[in-house]
Amino acid sequence: MCGIAGWVSYGTDLTQRREVIDAMTATMACRGPDDSGTWVRPSVALGHRRLAIIDLPGGRQPMAEAGLAAMVYSGEAYNFTELREELSRRGHKFETDSDTEVVLHGYLEWGDEVVDHLNGMYAFAIWDERDEKLVMIRDRMGIKPFYYYPTPDGVLFGSEPKAILANPLARKVVDTDGLRELMSMTKTPGWSLWKGMHEVGPGTIVTVDRSGIRTRTYWKLDAKQHTDDQETTVERVRELMTDIVHRQLIADVPRCVLLSGGLDSSAVTGLAAARLAEQGERLRTFSVDFQGQEDNFQPDEMRDTPDSPFIRDVAHLVGSDHKDVVLNPAELSDPEIRRKVLTARDIPAGLGDMDTSLYLLFKAIRAESTVALSGESADEVFGGYRWFHDDAAVNSGTFPWLAFRTGLTSERGALLREDVRDKLDLPGYIADQYATAAAQVEHLDGESEQDRKMRTVCNLHLSRFVRMLLDRKDRASMAVGLEVRVPFCDHRLVEYVYNTPWSLKTFDGREKSLLRHATKHVLPASVRDRVKSPYPSTQDPGYAAALQQQAKEALTERDNPVFSLIDRDWLHRASEVDPATMPSVQRTGIDRALDLYHWFDLYRPELQLD
Repeated sequence: MCGIAGWVSYGTDLTQRREVIDAMTATMACRGPDDSGTWVRPSVALGHRRLAIIDLPGGRQPMAEAGLAAMVYSGEAYNFTELREELSRRGHKFETDSDTEVVLHGYLEWGDEVVDHLNGMYAFAIWDERDEKLVMIRDRMGIKPFYYYPTPDGVLFGSEPKAILANPLARKVVDTDGLRELMSMTKTPGWSLWKGMHEVGPGTIVTVDRSGIRTRTYWKLDAKQHTDDQETTVERVRELMTDIVHRQLIADVPRCVLLSGGLDSSAVTGLAAARLAEQGERLRTFSVDFQGQEDNFQPDEMRDTPDSPFIRDVAHLVGSDHKDVVLNPAELSDPEIRRKVLTARDIPAGLGDMDTSLYLLFKAIRAESTVALSGESADEVFGGYRWFHDDAAVNSGTFPWLAFRTGLTSERGALLREDVRDKLDLPGYIADQYATAAAQVEHLDGESEQDRKMRTVCNLHLSRFVRMLLDRKDRASMAVGLEVRVPFCDHRLVEYVYNTPWSLKTFDGREKSLLRHATKHVLPASVRDRVKSPYPSTQDPGYAAALQQQAKEALTERDNPVFSLIDRDWLHRASEVDPATMPSVQRTGIDRALDLYHWFDLYRPELQLD
């Protein structure tokens, strides 16, 4: 894990600009608190911040093979041991036990086709001295973030936008397209909020040389015939899940599992606990909770039950060393915590307590562990969200998560000024994005109408929705120096389950049938029978009241530039509603407004709204 940054310039001697790559690298100190390094040549400067996970003394970066190539790498290659053995047979000599050196030698052996040999989560850049070219590669699912910014004579790149924005060549401009995507929740591939900046797409290679910038997609979701019967399919999912969790437990630092009491995290917990028990170890688990949540819980449109009883059942069954991180409204609404989350994410995402609680959970875990396994992405892979099973959402002709009305998805532009809403035309933008995304889904000849429809829904979640959540998870965890691994994003599992017919994904009349049956041997009955419940959100009206007070304080600032976007009247009305009965749409809107308020202060963006 780590943070990477770099600058390629074919027209500037970068050995005279070391202070710039140092500044770019320093922005990611939180991603890599253990070490820092730079590597500078006339046409290229590479920077690295390290979070040491494997081979603590030997994995320093940038890593170079003299006269051949130099690399900065963020992530983990879970199959590096097998790759090292194969490369050794091919004559490669290794000086460390790190996966970084294995990936570098893999590139020297296979070029950019090294990606076909990797299993893991990664974002890395290799400067090939032989051809004076930069090769940027991102993992198949986009687990690790990676951005680049073309310049007149090269490129800037970094794990996060803040690293690029630290270079004087990058401008902090946000235009209409940037705001449209920010407010729409459609995750356009390659999108960055900042004008001129792009994501390296998941499963994509970006090559930079003197002739320009080229991209190549090396992995995507292909439609393939599924021939296994139900029993064989369940057994294959069980085999894959077991192998994946075993691989992702490998580390030279303390590990744990994020346990929410849902099917996904409980399955990972059960498999991890069994593996560690074989090695004579006891698994550590962590959960987030809110003061009074269990006693005062009220069912809402997304959650039928509190998490705590199910968490206790899992922890008791597997015998984990469990810890609850219990948060109160004051912590969740603390403006300084909000600013830390905004700095981590670089965007005003507007998720409120779901972002601050995640950050505070990770901060508490980091005091005791360095690596955590998560149940993230199982819903996208296995079809778990409620809207997968809602006919109106599935047949809506738009992204199902937007059609299924919740506080997060409803009226996302309501807090904006009318003239801004008119310029953005969010309904038109969302319609265009949906049409584009749906048209890119590959189908099989002879596929039933139901399977075509559900393949499209599954594809949209794996190519769009999950990437928002993966980015959130990475930024919040790396902001405190915690590595979070996501077993459900292993491309072998994703490819296999993606191509199972919808009837197999729901063969027991429930959501996530395949996962439920494949992992039932490590689950308590209560969790096997539990209905899907998403990441928790506080129901304490004290949180809403704190937001309202902060909104009222912001409204007193007549000249604050945030009000070039936000409708003052809307914010004033929302700040006067009884917090005990405030609709979730209004609470979410105030959270978005406060995110924008602090983001303007932190980043000082230049707005270009045409």
